[in-house]
Amino acid sequence: MAGGLVALLDDVAALARLAAASVDDVGAAAGRAGAKAAGVVVDDTAVTPRYVHGVRPERELPIVRRIAVGSIRNKLLVILPVALLLSQFLPWLLTPILMAGGTYLCFEGAEKIWEKLSHHEAPKAPVTDIGPEQEETMVKGAIRTDLILSAEIMVIALDDVASEPFVTRALVLVVVAVFITALVYGVVALIVKMDDIGLSLAERESAGAQRVGRALVAAMPKVLAGLSTVGVVAMLWVGGHILLVGTDDLGWHALYDVVHHLEEAVHDGTGALGGVLGWVTNTLASAVVGAVVGGVVVAVVHAVTKARGGHGADASAAH
Repeated sequence: MAGGLVALLDDVAALARLAAASVDDVGAAAGRAGAKAAGVVVDDTAVTPRYVHGVRPERELPIVRRIAVGSIRNKLLVILPVALLLSQFLPWLLTPILMAGGTYLCFEGAEKIWEKLSHHEAPKAPVTDIGPEQEETMVKGAIRTDLILSAEIMVIALDDVASEPFVTRALVLVVVAVFITALVYGVVALIVKMDDIGLSLAERESAGAQRVGRALVAAMPKVLAGLSTVGVVAMLWVGGHILLVGTDDLGWHALYDVVHHLEEAVHDGTGALGGVLGWVTNTLASAVVGAVVGGVVVAVVHAVTKARGGHGADASAAH
């Protein structure tokens, strides 16, 4: 009996060591995959604050919370099962689907720019007039945009662990989804409440804290407005980059090769700043591609809308 118990304990210990090793493998793979998706995380963080710009302070965190919940649902309930099934049975479909999402991002970014340039922006309701319906529209728009950004994050993560077993792939994607969602919306919550932090500091007895607090309060409206602009540019950047990489993956190498060679030329010819300037070059080229593609789609959508007897501005109502 004692021998059997010792053997059982040995088996349990072996299983525990195996499980610990598996957890380590998943953690390491999730770390690598998350690092590769870091660029899109920056974009996601820049895009989201524009959806709460101008709402009542007491509604900012609830709106961010609703968008975060929608984001984790996007990742775990929509993107995760679809990505795993496609990677298992129809891996060739992942790139076209991601490119369709990238095209939508380009359209949304170009539409915002068109509204600015043509002065066709829908009039913004005063902060006190934003009610449940307008809030619902903002949240849905944010979650819809998040779906595309989250899809790229998850596909990038999936690509890094494509050779791993199915269960490992699934666990890595769950870890990446939870970690990145918490990171992005934690930072977003901090950004949108920074003015409240400033007010709290301004009420303290310390003269230094008061100065910092007043500076934060004065700066945050400009920061949020700036982030709103960055968010629009990020849509073009991410959408254009998705299309560049997607066309290359599908065998249409010319456009990607031009951008890649340009990036390498800048990288090799600018010394110590080569890495940064090469990245900036790639980013600008991606944004230009996104703006061109988005502009074409906007023109088509507005032409179709006009032909149907509507107004071009109505095309952005869904945003």
